[in-house]
Amino acid sequence: QVQLVESGGGLVQAGGSLRLSCAASGRTFSGAGMGWFRQAPGQEREFVARTTWSSGTAYYAYYADSVKGRFTITRNNENTVSLQMNGLKPEDTAVYYCAAGRGPDIPTRAEGIAYWGKGTLVTVSS
Repeated sequence: QVQLVESGGGLVQAGGSLRLSCAASGRTFSGAGMGWFRQAPGQEREFVARTTWSSGTAYYAYYADSVKGRFTITRNNENTVSLQMNGLKPEDTAVYYCAAGRGPDIPTRAEGIAYWGKGTLVTVSS
């Protein structure tokens, strides 16, 4: 059974930093895309960042415009992905979900994601 487990959420002041991690188990995600989505209260789940395999261990990183320049996604190995979040803003407050696919990429819409974690809460105070 595939499981994605997130860690690293918490409470931080505006301008601060957090690092989220996601560890996958149950199958190898070598060559498969992994990334992050988030969902704020009363809003739809939205894309944050993803890694797309290129060749070997190389990958591309792709970001939502709202986090570009502040967040960095890293594919640590075939089954782990992290998200370094700097310059956090109150509008970044949300539950952050790890996502993984069966192919080299994952969509930027929540529909069609093959695997989800249960989420970790990030709260940014003003």
